[in-house]
Amino acid sequence: LHEAIRDNSVTLAKRNDSEDSALVRPLPSRPITEAPTGVTVPRSPIRLGPWRWPLAAALAATLAVIGAGLLWLKPWAPDIEPASLDRMAYPLPDKPSIAVLPFDNFSGDSEQEYIAEGITDDLITELSKVSGLFVIARNSTAIYKGKAVPIRQVAEELGVRYVLEGSVRRDGDQLRINAQLIDATTGGHIWAERYESATPEVFHVQDKVLERIVSTLSIQLTEYERTHLTHIPTRNLKAYDYFLRAEAGAYSSDVVKLRDALGWYEKAIALDPDFAESHAGLARTLAEILRHDFGELVPGPMARERAYQAAGRALELQPNSSRPFSILAQLQMIDGAHEQALNSARRAVALGPNDAEAFLTHALVLAYAGSADDAVVQADVALRLNPRPPPGYLLVASEALFLDRQYDRAIELLEKAYRVVPDSGLVMEQLAMNYAQVGRVKDAKSLIDRILESAPGASLAAVRAIFAHHRQSADLKHRLAAYKKAGLPEWPLGFEGQTEDRLNSLEISDLLSTPGWSGRFLKQEPFFLGISKNGTFALRSNSVLRTGKAWVRNDMLCFRSITQFLGREFCGPVFKNPNSKSTQEDEYIHVSGVWHLEFSIEN
Repeated sequence: LHEAIRDNSVTLAKRNDSEDSALVRPLPSRPITEAPTGVTVPRSPIRLGPWRWPLAAALAATLAVIGAGLLWLKPWAPDIEPASLDRMAYPLPDKPSIAVLPFDNFSGDSEQEYIAEGITDDLITELSKVSGLFVIARNSTAIYKGKAVPIRQVAEELGVRYVLEGSVRRDGDQLRINAQLIDATTGGHIWAERYESATPEVFHVQDKVLERIVSTLSIQLTEYERTHLTHIPTRNLKAYDYFLRAEAGAYSSDVVKLRDALGWYEKAIALDPDFAESHAGLARTLAEILRHDFGELVPGPMARERAYQAAGRALELQPNSSRPFSILAQLQMIDGAHEQALNSARRAVALGPNDAEAFLTHALVLAYAGSADDAVVQADVALRLNPRPPPGYLLVASEALFLDRQYDRAIELLEKAYRVVPDSGLVMEQLAMNYAQVGRVKDAKSLIDRILESAPGASLAAVRAIFAHHRQSADLKHRLAAYKKAGLPEWPLGFEGQTEDRLNSLEISDLLSTPGWSGRFLKQEPFFLGISKNGTFALRSNSVLRTGKAWVRNDMLCFRSITQFLGREFCGPVFKNPNSKSTQEDEYIHVSGVWHLEFSIEN
């Protein structure tokens, strides 16, 4: 009987200890290829009385018939088509590789979707901490959500051997979770189990799935992994729902979605102030806003301060989490503290051996530190861990490739991002740079023209300020040369003044001693600029409010505002306007950064 049970691949259920609330049962519809557990085989021979021999003979005949049927049915044969190693998009890693597909929500209620998403996300997060595994990032598996894609196809597209899939059904406060692990190279199910639990114990069920995966694949855990593998992010499921909504927008490189992500993270933190992942996600989004100077979302100084605070709080709650160190690395890079940034990035990678974001941040920090070749290596690891990355990943990887002069590869990645977010100015800028470097100047100029339609103040002067944190001046010059070749003008609105009309330092200082300037900002809206004797200024228009310091240097008027260009200075010349119409608002022209000011002196 034991042999028949084993051949039929049936696993007897084992009821958990009283301390566990979940009941584990086998899924009857899926054959299990491992040996059964919970079956005791007698070691001593069984003696049959004479009257039992006919019964034994009948039983033997019955088993013979069953055996013949099994040979014909072959229940041990693969029940799905095996993946082909030759069709794998990537070579299999030298350690067990796994992709966790989005769990299906079988509750019949879309409002319960966040539970299935939460289980999927947490399983990936926790498995990613195991150095003995190769785990595909959630962004790459999320594309299969709601699609009936063959396991073979998933494995071949992501380059993995194992695939975990499952479903969640909620009935009141009770959850039923099905999970099955599949070896895609053989087409066989390694195990399939059903868990039943109260909703608040959902993370306990996740722990059991994690333990089963680790033990089945014979993963040797380090001492740290053994004690920190299972982690409950929050016991507030509504906070977890907000967190998942925020994560969906935080990687989009889209201004509107970044704004929404900030709101969701803050709601999650309000419900659970000790939710470390939400603090880390908030910090990461603020760092992204700061790095791209999206001051319309959060002013630069505020974004910087709040990002440091949120990252610090995340580390207080979870000292060995990789993401806060990734965020600190970005912030330190922006501040020009490149050695500190590199140390933080290396720490993030060490703590997150499968964290694609950590490797991507390491690539970014290396690129701005002047080590483009090493940056490309780290970016490639990130893209292998996340082979279906969001546009933000492709942007960072393409920066490393651009600085390493691998323009064709950068274009390949950026064109993928462009198809997803065709209106992203960040994608268009980088694509234009790379097009220009390979001689596709017409395509590059077409993209720059699109950028200038929506951002007429874009200029090389602005690029010079925004990317001033390049450690090597040669890298900044390389970037500026590519922008210039693509058609980006030196000054806003493409202004080019004549030498004979340009004011010197003394003449500019005289203008600063006046009560103020008034005129047109970017030829579109009225503005007023007031400058005090100590150089403090305030510029106000219908859409712009900037305050800070102003000074004169080398026949240039310079400004620094904490709310623009990451608080860095931007300078430009002042000209007499040869085309002045004596309208009392266009006697002079000043250009710097994204400013084009036509103005006259206030009396």
